[in-house]
This record gives sequence, structure tokens and C-alpha cells, in this order.
Amino acid sequence: MKEIGIQGFVPPADVDVPSRSGKATEGSSKSDFGALLEKTVGEVERLQQEAGRAAEAMASGQTESIHETMIALKKAELSFKMMMQVRNKIVKAYEEVMRMQV
Repeated sequence: MKEIGIQGFVPPADVDVPSRSGKATEGSSKSDFGALLEKTVGEVERLQQEAGRAAEAMASGQTESIHETMIALKKAELSFKMMMQVRNKIVKAYEEVMRMQV
């Protein structure tokens, strides 16, 4: 079983992320943010599918490991909740930018 952590939400090594100064690192492009979001949503989807398979295996009697099933379900739940919070922050930021007067 994989170690529990926030690996799916930390930017992958192959995606350049702007520094805190706001300047993008060498080799970055405008699609970096989109690529990061795409990979993160893919990871959340993978965790959801893994949790579904674990629940099915438990229900059909293929496994008796209730703790591994519950861990898979909780990982999927937490990753989904975090993704929704990130989405809410992005939408809020977009709405705030749209309210700005030029």
C-alpha cells in the first residue's frame, strides 16, 4: 500500500512553478498551471477509482482487510474535499478579478 501523504497535490517535478517572487522559472509556459491542475484531478480520479475497487472487493469477500479499505476510502474523500476547496479558491479569485475596474 502507498504511503499516505499529499503527493498528489505537490507540483510534479516535471512542471515548472513560478517562484514566490512571481517570476516563472526557466522553461515554464502558460500551460504549467493547466498541466498541474490536470495531473491533480487525474490523481484524485485515480484515488476515487482505487477506493471503489477496494469497496467492491470488501463487499464481494475478496479481501478481509477492513482497515485498508477504510484508508482507501478516506484518502479518496480527503483528496476530493481538497480539490473542491482549491476549485472554490480559484473561482473566488476569478470573481474578484472580474469585479476589478480597469
